[in-house]
Amino acid sequence: MTDAIAVLNAGSSSFKFSLFSKNADGLALVARGQAEGLYTSPRFVAKDHSGAVINKKAWGDGISLGHGGALDHLVAFVRERLADHRLVGVGHRVVHGGLEYTKPVRVDAKVLVALEKYVPLAPLHQPHNLAPIRMLLERLPQLAQIACFDTAFHRSQLSVAQAFALPKSITERGVIRYGFHGLSYEYITSVLADYDARASAGKVVVLHLGNGSSMCAIANGRSMASTMGFTAADGLPMGTRCGNLDPGVVLYMMDELKMDVRAIEKVIYQQSGLLGVSGISSDMRTLLASGEPDAKKAIDLYIYRIGRELGSLASALGGLDAIVFTAGIGENSAAVRERVCRDAGWLGVELDARANDGGERRIGAQSSRVSAWAIPTNEELMIARHTVGVLAM
Repeated sequence: MTDAIAVLNAGSSSFKFSLFSKNADGLALVARGQAEGLYTSPRFVAKDHSGAVINKKAWGDGISLGHGGALDHLVAFVRERLADHRLVGVGHRVVHGGLEYTKPVRVDAKVLVALEKYVPLAPLHQPHNLAPIRMLLERLPQLAQIACFDTAFHRSQLSVAQAFALPKSITERGVIRYGFHGLSYEYITSVLADYDARASAGKVVVLHLGNGSSMCAIANGRSMASTMGFTAADGLPMGTRCGNLDPGVVLYMMDELKMDVRAIEKVIYQQSGLLGVSGISSDMRTLLASGEPDAKKAIDLYIYRIGRELGSLASALGGLDAIVFTAGIGENSAAVRERVCRDAGWLGVELDARANDGGERRIGAQSSRVSAWAIPTNEELMIARHTVGVLAM
């Protein structure tokens, strides 16, 4: 039988999954899909490697299936779909590994307890990432589970790049700049040499632009600085997250607006960013198609903040050889890429408008001193690779 790897990325009311088979050439995608609306109107869909729907089910409105029920359905689907495969492991995206976990790890009950310590550092993500791990440990204890961390890639940064200017009594509790989207950056780093060997060995800023957006300065494949810090709400404005915010604004909301912690959390994570500024949508496609002045204001702010962070990250690197766009907006929005590259002309970025509009990988002019690329990320494949690596140890 052929060995297979499953990858899970769980959220508060949904999860995404991918199934890979191992062969002589590495890992091949067999199926991918998602389950969503798990507590209100559960829906499950799976597609094969070509994108054709191979399994679909809806439980109806008002049904609370939960992660456990959806996971049971997924396990049954995997057993049916991979009848000629042997599932040897499940890789999980886990947002936070703290300072302790700097590489993927096989999870048992003891490791799970250790990872729960980081729930206060990522309360909107970590509990949901860990939920399917706990369920599978109970249901299929013999199945190997590997946790892969979004923070791990950034632990190569110098301590000064991770530090806050706060009292030691606070920073010693783990209050530092962790950085996130590390699995995406790690994947781009792993394939960049296929496109640009000089950039791969040099100084690069990768722009992971999506509903969650961040940027990372990378030197010779190692993270040097990132726009995200202690939480995934820092840095760039995002779909619904505010990004960089003066702490005094939080104090103002507490003192003057009489908002409690949970209300402020909701503003920062769910009501700000593109949605908050535009008052229309968190979706960049909707804003680009809109003629409303506030839609333009939200886009302008997003582009402006990217430009400021790009200059900061180039400074952290001491130069720049390439920029790489990735994730939903970065891969698909020629308009956003065009504006970012135009504003980065002073850094040596020269856009090839035809290549950019045509969706080519290299979007910078051949004469550009700093090369520019649009490369799709693949966090699921990165997790699958890590899973195979840990199982081989």
